[in-house]
Amino acid sequence: MTISRRKLIEPQITPFYHVINRCVRRAYLCGDDPYNGKNYHHRRGWIVNKIKQLAAVFCIDVCAYAVMSNHYHLVLKIAGKHRTPIIFPLENR
Repeated sequence: MTISRRKLIEPQITPFYHVINRCVRRAYLCGDDPYNGKNYHHRRGWIVNKIKQLAAVFCIDVCAYAVMSNHYHLVLKIAGKHRTPIIFPLENR
């Protein structure tokens, strides 16, 4: 039987989360795609900007991130009712 997320996640106990998103079918998110020869380096900036926008709107702190060629990682902290400044400023990346 499945358990609802409300019962599964307790932000007071575990406020940090490692989030991963991966492309399917060997598609490339960033970098040079060896299958079609196209360069997707410009997408890295789009992704970082979107992370900045979403972190400013939602009650999360971005502790760390890594944007790879076909996936990305985020380490997020639930900020509660009030946001604190981003732990590692995204401008320095």
